[in-house]
Amino acid sequence: MIDLRSDTVTRPSPAMRQAMAQAEVGDDVWGDDPTVQQLETLAAQLLGKEAALFVSSGTQSNLLALLCHCQRGDEYLVGQDAHTYKYEGGGAAVLGSIQPQPLPVSADGTLALDLIKAAIKPDDFHFARTRLLCLENTISGRVLPLAYMQAACALAREHQLATHLDGARLFNAAIKLGVDVRVLAEPFDSVSVCLSKGLGAPVGSVLCGSAVLIKQARRWRKMLGGGMRQAGIIAAAGIYALQNNVQRLADDHVNAELLATELRGVKAVSIDLALVQTNMVFMIPAVGTAAAMTKHLHSHGILVDPGATIRMVTHLDVSRADVLTTARTIRDFYARRA
Repeated sequence: MIDLRSDTVTRPSPAMRQAMAQAEVGDDVWGDDPTVQQLETLAAQLLGKEAALFVSSGTQSNLLALLCHCQRGDEYLVGQDAHTYKYEGGGAAVLGSIQPQPLPVSADGTLALDLIKAAIKPDDFHFARTRLLCLENTISGRVLPLAYMQAACALAREHQLATHLDGARLFNAAIKLGVDVRVLAEPFDSVSVCLSKGLGAPVGSVLCGSAVLIKQARRWRKMLGGGMRQAGIIAAAGIYALQNNVQRLADDHVNAELLATELRGVKAVSIDLALVQTNMVFMIPAVGTAAAMTKHLHSHGILVDPGATIRMVTHLDVSRADVLTTARTIRDFYARRA
């Protein structure tokens, strides 16, 4: 199958599996798994932070950050379409009694600075206490400009707000912008990065921040049932991913652009090429054709996430040939309907 549903479907390579098989392990809850320690040290160094914590998922990593930055009755400012607000089960509200204050997301993925400023509550017991600004990079494949992130974090600091970056695909952003990832992480108090998306590890994320924050996050992780024992087996995959799979993300970006370009001439679908910045292509099929086209693709061994807008995500298990096959199959589908 050519699986374009997400970059979460990537599978560990033989070399990554070998690293996992040979990993030295201990009990991470006791703090003596050397491979987990190596991963956390590596991640902190790459992101330019004091410390890091290996966790089971991006959802858990973001939740730990929110729990560290906010108390019961506090609120965080966040994009209406951001994962921490829309796609992570409302964990901050349910488990932390932290109120989200969602803001509209601009076409480029940013939150307008004037809207951020206006959303910060006064010191009045009628309101939740605004404590945190949470941004996401990339967001739906779009890259937040460095200057914007610096300005947003400066605004947050001016108003005594902490800052968290959901950087699930932050390495994609760094590759696109051609900068060191620590430059993108620098303005933020905490940063979450997924190892299990384009980087190709089977599981896991890392939360990076100050030593004080990570110590607090480790306590929250245990409370949430996230303490892992011989986790070095999966941490080894994360180490391999960070050491071998970062630069190759550029291939995914090239393949996404190729897919979008190949489909540009199909009148029955709409693709905004300006939004194809990293490894995601959003295609809007002609009205009434999405379900049939999705079924047609599946019958030809191609998986996409169904919907009125179809997101197709390139990753390390999708080749240039796979992209060309997908484009040809979509063109053929509409040619037969003409």
